[in-house]
Amino acid sequence: MACILSAQALAKNLVELTKSSVKSTVAIGLHSPLKHTTPQIKGTGFVVGDGKHVVTNYHVVDEELDPTIVEHFVVMLPDGKQVRFDKVEILAIDEKHDLALLKVNNPFPSFKLANNTLVDAGTELAIFGYPLGGALGLFPAVHKGIVATITPDYMPSNNARSLTAKSLDRLKNPDLIYQLDVTAYPGNSGSPVVNVETGEVFAVINKVYVRDSKESALTHPSGISYAIPIEHVHALLKREMEK
Repeated sequence: MACILSAQALAKNLVELTKSSVKSTVAIGLHSPLKHTTPQIKGTGFVVGDGKHVVTNYHVVDEELDPTIVEHFVVMLPDGKQVRFDKVEILAIDEKHDLALLKVNNPFPSFKLANNTLVDAGTELAIFGYPLGGALGLFPAVHKGIVATITPDYMPSNNARSLTAKSLDRLKNPDLIYQLDVTAYPGNSGSPVVNVETGEVFAVINKVYVRDSKESALTHPSGISYAIPIEHVHALLKREMEK
């Protein structure tokens, strides 16, 4: 009976958690009026701190902007029947850990961040984001899973030619990342990974395991995703505050 009650409590937590978390989970888009009528969604971000700072993956915002036309990154979030847009400034990046810190003009509700202690394998989690960009409509979705393990950040290369100096250095000094048992898609890049029990963000989705081609990540997802521990987000925030 105790186990049943515990499962019911977690389910209730997830419902309440989702209601609050979707208000702090934004789509990251590239707004280029001369090229596209609407912003092109590149990934997901989540609001932290004073509500004016957004964390996402570096690879979501690493596209070089065309200086000859109006072009900038924006955050987007449904607000009733409308969509709220806000232009962003890229404040800081951490290329090694695939993180970027953005700033918006008007505040959003923010997430609470966990401390730097790694959570245990088996921890119940939820990810929030825009799994297929605008293909499913501009509404953040929730997916539930668990931490499968904590592993060195090393994805094997298919051949020696794909080994770069940077990847070789990573092999020598790998950081630890979370391997998650949860299905994520390309639009989930930058999604917050939230502890269902505490409601705190403890990691950031940044890649998925692809079994065959990139297309198979959409048609036959592996269900294996990887996430960056929150300690690197704390370090990026601290670095920015100390400027």
